[in-house]
Amino acid sequence: MKQRYLGLLAGVCTFTVSLLMWWHGGIIPWDQHRLSVLLDQPQTAGTITHIPQLMVSALKDHQTDRATIHEEPETANTITRIHGPKHLMVSAFKDHRRNGAIRVISIIKRQDLQELYCVLCVHNNARTKGDGALSQCVSSKAQVEIHRDHFGFPYGTSDVFCTSPSIKATHVSISTHSNAIESLKYLPIHNKEMKESFKYSFTVCISNLFGEYNNALQFVQTMEVYKLIGIQRVVIYNSSCGPDVEKVLKHYSKEGTMEVVPWPIDKFLKPSHGWQPAQSPGDLHYYGQLTTLNECIYRYMYQSRYLLLNDIDEIIMPYKHKSLGDLMDTLQKQHPASGVFNIENHIFPKTQFDDSGRFSRPEWKSVPGLNILEHIYREPDRKNVMNPTKMIIDPRRVEQTSVHTMLKHFGPAIKVPFDVCHIIHVRVPLQGHLHKDQLYEDKKLWEFEEKLIPNINHALNESGLLLKSAT
Repeated sequence: MKQRYLGLLAGVCTFTVSLLMWWHGGIIPWDQHRLSVLLDQPQTAGTITHIPQLMVSALKDHQTDRATIHEEPETANTITRIHGPKHLMVSAFKDHRRNGAIRVISIIKRQDLQELYCVLCVHNNARTKGDGALSQCVSSKAQVEIHRDHFGFPYGTSDVFCTSPSIKATHVSISTHSNAIESLKYLPIHNKEMKESFKYSFTVCISNLFGEYNNALQFVQTMEVYKLIGIQRVVIYNSSCGPDVEKVLKHYSKEGTMEVVPWPIDKFLKPSHGWQPAQSPGDLHYYGQLTTLNECIYRYMYQSRYLLLNDIDEIIMPYKHKSLGDLMDTLQKQHPASGVFNIENHIFPKTQFDDSGRFSRPEWKSVPGLNILEHIYREPDRKNVMNPTKMIIDPRRVEQTSVHTMLKHFGPAIKVPFDVCHIIHVRVPLQGHLHKDQLYEDKKLWEFEEKLIPNINHALNESGLLLKSAT
């Protein structure tokens, strides 16, 4: 009996000492979490329908310095490794169309997909950047949806869905373990509120720059054309670019027209330079083009009324309307239930030049890149070949996109007639055997000459790309 009494007394003393150590921060953070679960687990734990969850209790005032959200600076945190496996997470958004589920845009290794868990947390001070205290966390089983367009590459763009009705989460992380709270890196959750008015009417999403891209002249000309037809914002994902394009990016960012999103995908995977694994092997299609396009949709879902999804060398041009605004007003009245408008791509071969030399301007000779105003000849349609399309979309009516078509959307997709709107795409020819007299003359860009030329020169000058003698 005496031995039992002494054993019980020793146990009580050990527990008391442990509590005192915990109070003063002597226990490692994970032990603190385990203890808080045992002591304070709320009765609402397990209320998420059909999803197992572990509730991590609210940390009291004296505990808030023990559990922190490790959030890297925004410019460096565009790609984050998922704890445990080889998957990556990019950004997180509340999707009000799916009952408030959190959609984490991710890159998943398709053949190595195992059970994943979401860890949703409330930040004590959600407005602050950097490390901050967690006040409450919930772990639940994730639902993973790999997009069907991955072109056979090992990694594919994916949505990881997280749900928790018990807390209003501000941050989320993905893990292979339901209880790995402290070691995770967390993404802030965006789009927490729906909006019906937007900062921008038209925004262009340009998927990515890579390979030291330095076509500065065509880039500036395209930007200035877009501004004249109603574009207010351009979003571009930058893996790498040449020194002259870097100057242009800085100019438009300073002007407020452009958001440059760092995209260091080559630091995490071996990206392909193309879209076919046999011809351009790698881990992921075209430097993650599908991931960035989908990310841009959610990034600007409540910032822009419409988004244009196209490449840096493409211009979606209205031919029967003065602006994109007039075009979309007409199309939306004709198709009120639609939020996806497919625009045909047409090639203007860079090997064929205007004979007059009207836009062969001396001040542009020293600027690297194509002069798109010199290339006014359009290839004809190919027999039995459909022209690929790019898109103008209402982002609130779409869920997933591929390069040329929308994968998931609400309402019908509309193919816009060629004579109403099509893409001006100056590039290498697809039908290089054709002579100039077999091509169609298309001088649409020349209609903007009066405002376009001085605007181009201003942008080049502000970017430091015009020689002093030319200015």
